[in-house]
Amino acid sequence: MEYKNNYNLDGLTDAEVKDRVERGETNKVKETTSRTYAEIISSNIFTLFNAILGTLLVIILLFGSIRDALFGLVLIGNTLIGIVQEVRAKRTLDRLTLLSAPKARVIRGGERYEITVSAVVLDDVLELSPGDQIVVDGVVLTSQGLEVDESLLTGESVPVTKSPGDTVLSGSFVVAGSGAIRATKVGANAYARKLAAEARHFSPVRSELQDSINTILRSITWIIIPTALLLLTSQLRSHILLRDAVTGSAAGIIGMIPQGLVLLTSAAFAVSVISLGRRNVLVQQLPAVEVLARVDILCLDKTGTITEGILSFNRIEALDSEKEDDPARALGALAAEPAYRNPTLGAIAAAVPAPQGWRVTNSIPFSPARKWSAAGFSGHGTWVLGAPEVLLDKATPDNPVLKRVTYLAESGSRVLLLSRSDTGLTEENLPGDLKPVALVILEEKVRPDAATTLRYFGDQGVAIKIISGDNPNTVATVSERAGLKNIGNPVDGRHLPENQNDLAKIMDEGTVFGRVTPHQKQMMIKALQAKGHVVAMTGDGVNDVLALKDADLGIAMGSGAPATKSVAEIVLLNGEFATLPGVVAEGRRVIANIERVANLFITKTAWATLITITIALVNWPFPFLPRQLTLIDALTIGTPAFFLSFAPNKKRYRPGFIKRVLRFAIPIGFLAALASLVSYILARAHPGVTVVQARTITTLVLIAVGIWILTIIVRPFTFWRASLIAAMAGTLTITLAAPAIRWFLALELPVMPVLYQATAVTGFAIIAIETIWRLARRQTSHKT
Repeated sequence: MEYKNNYNLDGLTDAEVKDRVERGETNKVKETTSRTYAEIISSNIFTLFNAILGTLLVIILLFGSIRDALFGLVLIGNTLIGIVQEVRAKRTLDRLTLLSAPKARVIRGGERYEITVSAVVLDDVLELSPGDQIVVDGVVLTSQGLEVDESLLTGESVPVTKSPGDTVLSGSFVVAGSGAIRATKVGANAYARKLAAEARHFSPVRSELQDSINTILRSITWIIIPTALLLLTSQLRSHILLRDAVTGSAAGIIGMIPQGLVLLTSAAFAVSVISLGRRNVLVQQLPAVEVLARVDILCLDKTGTITEGILSFNRIEALDSEKEDDPARALGALAAEPAYRNPTLGAIAAAVPAPQGWRVTNSIPFSPARKWSAAGFSGHGTWVLGAPEVLLDKATPDNPVLKRVTYLAESGSRVLLLSRSDTGLTEENLPGDLKPVALVILEEKVRPDAATTLRYFGDQGVAIKIISGDNPNTVATVSERAGLKNIGNPVDGRHLPENQNDLAKIMDEGTVFGRVTPHQKQMMIKALQAKGHVVAMTGDGVNDVLALKDADLGIAMGSGAPATKSVAEIVLLNGEFATLPGVVAEGRRVIANIERVANLFITKTAWATLITITIALVNWPFPFLPRQLTLIDALTIGTPAFFLSFAPNKKRYRPGFIKRVLRFAIPIGFLAALASLVSYILARAHPGVTVVQARTITTLVLIAVGIWILTIIVRPFTFWRASLIAAMAGTLTITLAAPAIRWFLALELPVMPVLYQATAVTGFAIIAIETIWRLARRQTSHKT
């Protein structure tokens, strides 16, 4: 449908809306921040290791004893836990997403309504104002200085002025002015629907944790295939019966698979999403929880973050004693136009009444890039309100107006300059004959929790950067009032270099940055990232959108503009700055706990792989049955890891996850394997000891060594951690004391001399493990 100048601005009638809904011409699309139930179920069931374990389960049921299929119950339980936790997380995400879902303002039948984005239909008339994300493709019907940022779609950094008849695309957002559009394409038919979805999740949050685990799992997969073939050949040589060979081979492969590691990682993320959801924090991507732990620089926008975001008008200071018009009347006239109103003009409008008879002839709305707004009034000239440094850009440093501005800014006030010109406005250029008339002083209230929050980040080693569009001196003073220490000299954004390396150097040295444009914020984020920093950005205004999009972690305030919430990975629905420490602490808890349990799982894979390869080379019967490996896994890895992954943990994040895990797992796993093999050899060498008894002694040695490894992992001890160790040891005691359980697990204790030998081997292994761990810990502490 072509644009018509006379299109009815009253919008569609109820009958027309109903007709379009019946034809499916709505903006409803399948676009969620969480996976569907089917995707959750399939992703937890159809995994590589589930496929391997499932195949082994079938083989055991066909050729072996059903008692050796015990690991199948663990497989099913792990999968069900993963599904349940992620479903719970999905429900939390969907509920919070609904609470923060953007709304659209439509005009129907001459009445204004606020509806969900999905309820917009073809040909609806939508109103737009600064901060709104455009949710459909449309054509502009009216424009009062409407400017749209299309950088999320086109990469073009300069906002585009839109006039009646121009097109707008979904995914772009309004940075200045206001207007009305008619929806020409909705839902899946919208030209920018795909790009808008990508803009919302600009790039998947990179998870170092998941990347490292996937690297380890890929390596294990390549090892499993040749090892399985080698072991099967070996077991066929060492056994007369096929069922024994198959059972031994299956046991070796089962031991090598860290079957619960992926589950606990995803479950820990899911539980964190639920936990944060209870604090009114919406996590739009699960791995974002981990990024919270890796953040080492937090960039904050002053207004709405460390201040409450509510401006209050203080006073006007007249500069021109020979004025033709009262500056208060001009200020009231500038703030009177609702179409151009932003928080600053809103605060002025609430305190300064609009004069009678001031008719607007032309105007330019405020934009974060320009940092000024202007209007021409019939018979009263042109008036410009904006940042003093911008309006007096050519003035010398000793200019009395600038000196007064600096003084007021250093006291923490927000200062604007009201200027007058007899020249009319031309496009977006300032009149050449601007004359300063008055200073407009506004005040902001620092959040009462700001000092505590900033102190927390300082204690946690997270550097703070305050980036604002306000006067640098104002930003510095407000930051000091908020409790930020060692600010140094504030940096004026107008003097920032464009070269990324030079900008990064200034960013490393500076703390407070003022008069920064939206695109400079974006460049600052990229400069910090280029130096290897993990950067989080908080914001609530349209001027923060680009920086939020490019930050490693974008955090939007719940009261912020729709565009900011749509590109952020995390939304603080209650808008409280004090929520951030808890959010960061949750991320650190997750990554620290996953590293702990990863040490357990990869250590198990290390000793299982070494034992399997050794047994395959010497053609001996495998020293464990699958059911015995299930017992070992339950007491030393699976059950403890489950509790550890959800436990409190305040440990700070350190880069190098995969190196630390392998540095621990390989030597410790080697000693565990060595202890098992030595005890197995000694048992087999003793006259009269059966294969069942040799397997029993090897199982007990490995459990004892595994429990000691667990004591290293859980340190420092607390009551509940000590209780966990005691519970595992107690379970082993009960297992050995119950004849029915011993029969089920094929456990049969050998004669005492063999037990003495096994005890000695276990003791030597524990001493060696403890010594290596202490030496490694000492070496690490010297490096740090």
